[in-house]
Amino acid sequence: MTDRYDYIIIGAGSAGCVLANRLSEDPATSVLLLESGGSDKSVIIQMPTAFSMPMNTRKYNWRYETVPEPYLNGRRVHCPRGKVLGGSSSINGLVYIRGHACDFDEWESLGAQGWGYQNCLPYFRKAETHQRGGDDYRGDSGPLHTNNGNNMANPLYGAFVDAGEEAGYIKTRDCNGQMQEGFGPMHMTVKKGVRWSTANAYLRPAMDRPNLTVVTHAMTRRILLDGSKAVGVEYSRGGRLQRVHCNREVLLSAGPIGSPHLLQLSGIGPRAVLREAGIEVLHDLPGVGENLQDHAEIYIQYKCKQPITLNSKMGLLSKALIGARWLLRKDGLGASNHFESCGFIRSEAGLKWPDVQFHFLPAAMRYDGNAPIKGHGFMVLTGPNKPKSRGHVRAISPDPEVHPAILFNYLEREEDREGFRKCVRLTREIIGQPAMDAYNDGEIAPGPDVQTDDEIDAFVRDNLESTYHPCGTCKMGEDPLAVVDSQLRVHGLEGLRVIDSSVFPTETNGNLNAPTIMLAERASDLVRGRPTLAPADVEVGLVEGWESQQRPHAPVRRV
Repeated sequence: MTDRYDYIIIGAGSAGCVLANRLSEDPATSVLLLESGGSDKSVIIQMPTAFSMPMNTRKYNWRYETVPEPYLNGRRVHCPRGKVLGGSSSINGLVYIRGHACDFDEWESLGAQGWGYQNCLPYFRKAETHQRGGDDYRGDSGPLHTNNGNNMANPLYGAFVDAGEEAGYIKTRDCNGQMQEGFGPMHMTVKKGVRWSTANAYLRPAMDRPNLTVVTHAMTRRILLDGSKAVGVEYSRGGRLQRVHCNREVLLSAGPIGSPHLLQLSGIGPRAVLREAGIEVLHDLPGVGENLQDHAEIYIQYKCKQPITLNSKMGLLSKALIGARWLLRKDGLGASNHFESCGFIRSEAGLKWPDVQFHFLPAAMRYDGNAPIKGHGFMVLTGPNKPKSRGHVRAISPDPEVHPAILFNYLEREEDREGFRKCVRLTREIIGQPAMDAYNDGEIAPGPDVQTDDEIDAFVRDNLESTYHPCGTCKMGEDPLAVVDSQLRVHGLEGLRVIDSSVFPTETNGNLNAPTIMLAERASDLVRGRPTLAPADVEVGLVEGWESQQRPHAPVRRV
């Protein structure tokens, strides 16, 4: 350890590990990576099927919780964030979804210059090695390995895709390629049966570089400012307070909760929020912690007629056999997250790109691994992917050990409430198609008695959960609430950038790990002052007739 580095990266998560690898490629550059958590060398992290376990521990998870959510009957909602090498990529559900091309064009329209889809696609490709090889959309030589899991071996996966087609939607060969909309295979970040987090993909190959220093169990307390310039970081480790300084820049990659909180602890944020928390105002920046958004979902669950679901694999003996096979061979059910088929649809005519996502699971259970029934079941996890409700992250104390106040304001907007009503009714119609007849043995939740808008609304209020995709709290742009510019530099300060999903202006149409990695890949070139990769020039798939039709074809059967 020294007390001075060219770059100091705060947070070894989905973005921080990418930055550490790419910046340390230059042997003349010294890089310090600070991580509050510890090692990711644990079976429950590395085994894909065990993802619900690290997500529900205090060792690997910050265990954030919202304040009482006013539109969820005052419920507090769990907001997990990774506290370990790899960050949330070490505790997430391993789903690899880039988002729709139009999401990134939307970013650009909101002021994120140079972040349109054709600019971002080369960095998605640079990051990835796709199991089935590369093409104009997919990468074949990047650090991040992606695949289709067990290739939909369970017949329920294919039946769900067929049911989507019978309901009038199209099939898509690759939702991360030319055409996102439709039903098809879901992709995951797994290599040879092992979770391929950014710690495995990016950090571990760079750890032996002499110019990269990684410090775990280092709780960053504040960013040090000299006037309007970031000059270093103060952190605590093992009960000792330490300071390190940077020659070039501090790169904040603590995530959509941690990054705005740390800015506020450092005196950077809305004046009123900082004063209320007892923090000296060093740089009044109104947007820090605002614009918080998240994907939320409900579980629509069904009994299954055939004994082919994962509910029969939830006993201790079955889990032991799955675990033993994975330890010996790195294959079988232990090598999958079990989200192997999916769907993306538009909830109404006139929408240009999808706003609803379906995760299909051949089991009826919750994220904590508990089953709601005895016997067999399956379920669809779904919710509106372009939420309109907005919340905030606000420091309530100058003590960094005190979690911030987190409010998502789920269901504040009528558009989001109507979005969930559509999700319930559209899912029922899909599961009611002939392809599911051999398996569908009746709805468990919400249940056949839940039909009216009021009944659906009540179910959603009581059962909605986070999909763990918070973003937007340090948004990119030039408007009064923007925190960073299109180079990811904090407005009004020198030597400080934010590089993680907190800079997303809006939610992408899918899970956030993939676009966060892409963002960090492109940011690495921006930080190094290198020319960015040449924009792509590819076709973006849009369903014919989207202007006037909610789906291309009439369903085989309406429910």
